[in-house]
Amino acid sequence: MKSRFRLVTAAALAALLSGTAMAEDTIKIGNIVATAGFLKGVAEPAVVAADIALAEINAAGGINGKKVEFVRFDTASDPKQASVGARKLAQDDGVLAILGPFSSGESAVAFNDAERLKVLMMPSSASTPGLTDGKTYSWRLSEDEEKQFRRLLKSIKAKGIKSDTAEIVYISEEVVSNAAGTKLYPKLLAEMGIKHGDPIAVQYKSFDMSAQAARIMQSNPDLVALAATPDSASKVIKELRRQGFKGRIVGSQIFADPNVVALFGPEGEGTLLVAGFWKGFSPQSQAFNDKFVAEAEKRGIHKAGAHHSDAQTYDTLFLIKEIMEKAKVTGDPAKLAEEREAVNAAMQGFTFSGILGNNICFAGHDAELPGYVIEIKGGQWTKFDEAPADPCK
Repeated sequence: MKSRFRLVTAAALAALLSGTAMAEDTIKIGNIVATAGFLKGVAEPAVVAADIALAEINAAGGINGKKVEFVRFDTASDPKQASVGARKLAQDDGVLAILGPFSSGESAVAFNDAERLKVLMMPSSASTPGLTDGKTYSWRLSEDEEKQFRRLLKSIKAKGIKSDTAEIVYISEEVVSNAAGTKLYPKLLAEMGIKHGDPIAVQYKSFDMSAQAARIMQSNPDLVALAATPDSASKVIKELRRQGFKGRIVGSQIFADPNVVALFGPEGEGTLLVAGFWKGFSPQSQAFNDKFVAEAEKRGIHKAGAHHSDAQTYDTLFLIKEIMEKAKVTGDPAKLAEEREAVNAAMQGFTFSGILGNNICFAGHDAELPGYVIEIKGGQWTKFDEAPADPCK
């Protein structure tokens, strides 16, 4: 009996120690995603990009010799749930950093939790100007809408495209679209000397865009500046062309997805937009694009190419890997607060090279990224122009 008791005790102790070792044998990173709700179409592919990056990092040895473990939380596109997710991941799951949320609306809420809980947070796609202002633990590897749309307008002027007048259409319920359509576009169009009317609102779930298109046709502008997600943008474009609009449709990053080529159809020919990723930037960029398209297809997600949000998600995880290596994290739960602080501190003065660009630096807490002006031409996603990343001051 005595020897059996010792054997059981030893086994129990071994199991306990094994469980502790397993708990400390991974580097836990939170990942806030949106695979349901109105963001599903643009946000779900970012999960594919994150999984590709995770697999590549672990195949190469992980972080400081330890495998990386994702702890996921799905917001279903609800900003309030992004806050719940941030608290759960930081307080209950003990993650060292958080990749996500996806959108500006979600991030605007979740950043407050990241600041309070002192955990580094980097969203996948948030691009509303000023989102990280005054923040300590909130960072972005994305370019804001203002800078990218200004680049687009400068390119249009430089290339001699007729652009004396414009009308603005935006989606009222979507945070970035609303901000772009009511504040950003009017400001930048005026800055470039392009006359415009009052912004025209459409609702996300609207099917009939005939009234809005008819209003635009009354002034028959040179440009229609569209701030909308891909599905809504498609409805507006098709109705405008049906009513005989011959000018250019332009937009910032909001619908800069290669899938819009097929979605818009022939009516989208000549559309100009701006994106933060170009697959031809480097061999690594092309390799990611090809791998991403193939992996998405396996999961039943058809992608003509990687959206800049997908590329940003991929690069963000590699950036987190590099700063964690710089901070020499161990993943030890007893050192969680200390290592979170070290991870955030490692961002100061950090530069990063990836599929988005080389030697990417941070102005404040936002990355300075290049911009690529894309034209839908001949039914293809083509590069019309490009602008280098701004220097960091």
